[in-house]
Amino acid sequence: MGKMQNTKYPFVSIITVNYNQSNVTTDFLNSIRKITYPHFEIIVVDNASPSDTPQKLKENFPEINLILSKKNLGFAGGNNLAVKASKGKYLLFINNDTEVPPDFLEPLVELFEKDQGIGMASPKIKFHWNPDLIQYAGYTKMNPYTVRNYSIGYHQKDSAEFNTLKETNAAHGAAMMVPRSVIENVGMMTEVYFLYYEEHDWAERIKRAGYKIFYQPESYILHKESVSTGKNSPFKTYYLTRNRLVFARRNYNGIAKIISIFFQLFISWPKNTIKFLLKGQFDHLKAYWRGIMWNFSHFKSIKNNPKLLT
Repeated sequence: MGKMQNTKYPFVSIITVNYNQSNVTTDFLNSIRKITYPHFEIIVVDNASPSDTPQKLKENFPEINLILSKKNLGFAGGNNLAVKASKGKYLLFINNDTEVPPDFLEPLVELFEKDQGIGMASPKIKFHWNPDLIQYAGYTKMNPYTVRNYSIGYHQKDSAEFNTLKETNAAHGAAMMVPRSVIENVGMMTEVYFLYYEEHDWAERIKRAGYKIFYQPESYILHKESVSTGKNSPFKTYYLTRNRLVFARRNYNGIAKIISIFFQLFISWPKNTIKFLLKGQFDHLKAYWRGIMWNFSHFKSIKNNPKLLT
């Protein structure tokens, strides 16, 4: 790692966050050890895991830079901690519940080297449990009223139609590369989200700064998906609910903002309340209401935009 000082291979900082999942992170790091790209560093941030021994990661992978956070900073905060310690021209933010093929990094770097107007890119993402199925091949535009977007190709069989390099609306938080120059211009991820929607918010800020976002199908990763949070947990319900409103408040103006918030409060709120009641999912109901109410009690804190190295 870092042995080859060659302009053909600009230095890349590979950043991942661990939370109570050292065994999963170990699988990820084993796959990184096999990559063919010669010039990179690995930064692992442990987000104050309460029941894990992240120090073993450093023992088993002495080449990594292990940062032990004193508290759980969430997805954005954990990654931002690594940004401050990073040295790469390009930063790859990648989930610890992924595994990568040996040649996945080259196509991403080449994409940015050819076009400095690109501010963010993600590879094709396939499911680890079935590599024939797509999880992400680009994103649709965020619906300003429902505050939802959809992953192109989701659960579809991987085929030629998903092999076209193209501009897309947002990168996927499981694997996204951003040049350091873009972070210096736009700032780091906004930490108010804690979990979910922060990468979409970042994508909107990057696009408003004049950059493009690309989907690079020549690279792919395998994603185990929601290992830390659970696929259908009240924890996830809380943050998704809370952050849809945060995203709308931060990224929409005028009539779009009014309609978006109206939709969340007067259509989604009663609809989901009834749904959780009928299913007897009272823990999800409580989490959903907490997510809504958080926005009533936090009016000013949503403008937090941390800048690089400040």
